[in-house]
Amino acid sequence: MKRLIALGLACGLLAVGVPNLIVWLGGRSPVTTDTAKVPHAQAALILGAQVYRDGKPSIMLADRVTAGAELYKAGRVDKLLLSGDHSRKDYDEVGTMRRLLLAQGIPAQDIFTDHAGFDTWDSAQRARRVFDVQSAVVVTQKFHMARALYDARRAGLKVTGYAADRRDYGRVMRRLEVREAAARVKTLGDAITGANPHFLGTEIPITGDGRVSWGD
Repeated sequence: MKRLIALGLACGLLAVGVPNLIVWLGGRSPVTTDTAKVPHAQAALILGAQVYRDGKPSIMLADRVTAGAELYKAGRVDKLLLSGDHSRKDYDEVGTMRRLLLAQGIPAQDIFTDHAGFDTWDSAQRARRVFDVQSAVVVTQKFHMARALYDARRAGLKVTGYAADRRDYGRVMRRLEVREAAARVKTLGDAITGANPHFLGTEIPITGDGRVSWGD
């Protein structure tokens, strides 16, 4: 019985560990926090995160938006593509991000919103297949970056990473790191099966006017 339990544990560790290693190796670099070291790209792909019931962004989301604005103002990207969950009328990650960027003086026409970026795989696939992005700077926190870059490369994007960590996020990081380990297993499955995003739709080229994508 003990051998069976040990074998089961070993199999479980392999089932989680191998996909995590593959995704980490495929997306571990290049990542920087220095705008001067970021090669120019068509767009910053700013990935969504939690928004509270009152419409305020979580600190992680606020930091991602700030990082995206830094890239734009430094001339490292021409456009900003905000990709997140807007599956319900009362929950809107991309609208929240857009408001923050407009308040920071980013021109409206350079802000694109992807309302169907329900997970990182969908965000990457839609960036390439809906918004016709060829090159991007992926903006997210370090714990999430390897998977984000891996997914973007699997979608056919030329990418680098710009880490949005601006503070210590505290105890929530333990939960997020466990969740990330499971998400890496899923993303490898998506890559192997060539999974489509939940939605595609009409193309909105990143070279155009971002306001076309707002859907207001």
